[in-house]
Amino acid sequence: MIRNNQKYFNRLLVLLDALVITASYWLSWFLWIQIYVGENNPETGILPIETYFTAFIAIVPGWLILYNMFDMYSSKRTSGSMHEVLNIIKASTSGLLAIMVVLFAINIPDFSRGMVGVFYAINIVAESMMRKGVRLSLRYMRRKGYNIKHMLLIGYSRAAEEYINKIRSNPEWGYDICGILDDRVPEGAVYKGVRVIGEIDALTAMLSENELDEIGITLSLSDYDRLEAIVNTCEKSGVHTKFIPDYNSVIPSRPYLEDLDGLSVVNIRHVPLTNLTNRAIKRATDIFGASVAIVLFSPIMLLAAVGVKATSKGPLIFKQERVGLHNRPFKMYKFRSMEVQPVEDEKKGWTKKNDPRVTKIGRFLRKTSIDELPQFFNVLKGDMSLVGPRPERPLFVEKFKEEIPRYMIKHQVRPGITGWAQVNGYRGDTSIRKRIEYDLYYIENWSMAFDFKILFLTFFKGFINKNAY
Repeated sequence: MIRNNQKYFNRLLVLLDALVITASYWLSWFLWIQIYVGENNPETGILPIETYFTAFIAIVPGWLILYNMFDMYSSKRTSGSMHEVLNIIKASTSGLLAIMVVLFAINIPDFSRGMVGVFYAINIVAESMMRKGVRLSLRYMRRKGYNIKHMLLIGYSRAAEEYINKIRSNPEWGYDICGILDDRVPEGAVYKGVRVIGEIDALTAMLSENELDEIGITLSLSDYDRLEAIVNTCEKSGVHTKFIPDYNSVIPSRPYLEDLDGLSVVNIRHVPLTNLTNRAIKRATDIFGASVAIVLFSPIMLLAAVGVKATSKGPLIFKQERVGLHNRPFKMYKFRSMEVQPVEDEKKGWTKKNDPRVTKIGRFLRKTSIDELPQFFNVLKGDMSLVGPRPERPLFVEKFKEEIPRYMIKHQVRPGITGWAQVNGYRGDTSIRKRIEYDLYYIENWSMAFDFKILFLTFFKGFINKNAY
């Protein structure tokens, strides 16, 4: 059984970890004590190897305990390697701090801190490489049909189909879906090679055969009244059970689980920027970035201003009402790129290819996104951010919120000069639905690193806009 194999695999992994820790420790001792200190500082007091061996006896089990504390021995079939590397760094950093505290407490001044630092770095690199090698080896074996987990799904639903799609697209995860139990879909129905093999009442008999490694509960929303009884049946068998909820139409991305004094509360959407600290960091970055950008781009803005005024009559800056944070309207600034026209004509729609209203200099400004540069002043005012969903005009907001599900969620954060949708090509006359998908992904996965990535990509993908007319 795979459940027993997991125990053997964990024991093997502990052994490999111990070997890596051992090799890293003594390599660090050799490089730092024997080579660096011995050759460059021969007069320095060097402790005998027995002292370092005594420390080594404590460090190996200590590091293994830390690895276990940081969840490095649970199944990693479907998780990314970066998550594992981060746990290695966390465990090693905790171990490093513990060593420093112990050395200070027992007062061993000649125990080499430099060697400890080298061990810390070498072990992180070596452990990460070893774990990556194990991960690649296991995924290769699973592609070949070894180390497979056999799984049964309970309930035919959209969640079941999506789960099967994921499993079929990732054979390296090592899952074999044996079938589906469902009361509504007739026995024999097939979805991508997975067959409905009976009704849910057959679950008890199948579990008694003890040939399953996991149960996936994929009930449709209409069958949730049976959930408690099914979970009780699964837990009596001791088979690991997962709940794959059929609520993607309501919660399309990562839900945020909150513990309310023992009561689990699922937030419909996790928005990191609702956190005060995150908002403050992003706002400070916006103010600094916009101030620097205004100084850097001031020569370009000066040339653009001269070009606009010299080629057409009318105001230099075009102010247009857009909808921003919390659905509040604001005036967004642009260099004027069109002939002055009545307000009614402005509301007719987006600019089309070869639009006669666009001036010659305006066409260039739009193609290169120079017309957007005055929006750095919107950022300073607090109407916009450097990065975020692009703001839309009120008439289009009213239209799209009725036509596109979850459209209004974009207004939970400040709109941006550039965004995840824009650097992926969704600017100008492109799919609004795809734009919203990218905007929602950004909103739910925001981080400062993500913002910096988008700003970096903007320099290569965001300035020249083939869809700008």
